[in-house]
Amino acid sequence: MKLESPAFANGTPIPPEFAFARPDPATRMTLSSNRSPALTWSGVPEGTKSFVLLCHDSEVPTVADDVNKDDRRVPFDLPRFDFFHWVLMDIAADARAIPEGFGSDGIQPHGKPGPEAANACRHGTNDYTLWFTGDPAMEGQYFGYDGPCPPFNDTVIHPYTFTLYALDVARCPVEGVVDGRTVRQAIEGHVLARAELTGTYTLADDARAR
Repeated sequence: MKLESPAFANGTPIPPEFAFARPDPATRMTLSSNRSPALTWSGVPEGTKSFVLLCHDSEVPTVADDVNKDDRRVPFDLPRFDFFHWVLMDIAADARAIPEGFGSDGIQPHGKPGPEAANACRHGTNDYTLWFTGDPAMEGQYFGYDGPCPPFNDTVIHPYTFTLYALDVARCPVEGVVDGRTVRQAIEGHVLARAELTGTYTLADDARAR
C-alpha cells in the first residue's frame, strides 16, 4: 500500500495548521488550528475488510523536567517514547481517503467526544489524555486527532508517523475506550498490509533530526 497526503510529502515538515501549537516570536509557542490532514491511499490488498489509522510521535521525552523551560534545553540524547496523536478504527474496506478535518478542526479543552466517529468509524483516545492529567483547564478524554506540540526548547525535530493498516477483520477487535498501544497490540495477526507517511515538526529553530 501507499499512503499520501496533499498537505505534506513524506519526510517533509507538517504545516502549522495541522498542529496543536505553532511558533510564536513573543511567547515561543501559541495554539494553532489543529486540523487533521487529509490522507489518501492505494494498493490495497485483496481480502481487506477494514482499516486502522494510527499517528504517533516517537521522539517524546521520557522525562518532562526540562520541557518548555526558557532557561534550559531538552537534551538531544534523552531517551524517548511513543506518543499517540490519532487512533481511528473501523475505516470501511472500500474507503481510499480521509478528508481534511475528519479527526479534528480546532482545539477542544477536555477533549473531543468519542469513541463514536463519522462513517461508522470509532476513535480511540490520544495521549493528550495523559499529558493533561491534573490540569483543571484541559484534562479529560481526548478522542480523535490532536496535532503536534513538541517542546519549544527541544533539540530534536519530531517525526509524526501516520500508519495505515489493512486488516482481515471488519471491526477492530477492541471495545470501549482504548488507546493507541492497545489497538496496535490488538491488531497483531490481522494485518494484511501497512503503509506509512511521516511528517516532521519543531517549535525550535535549531532542532535537528536524530
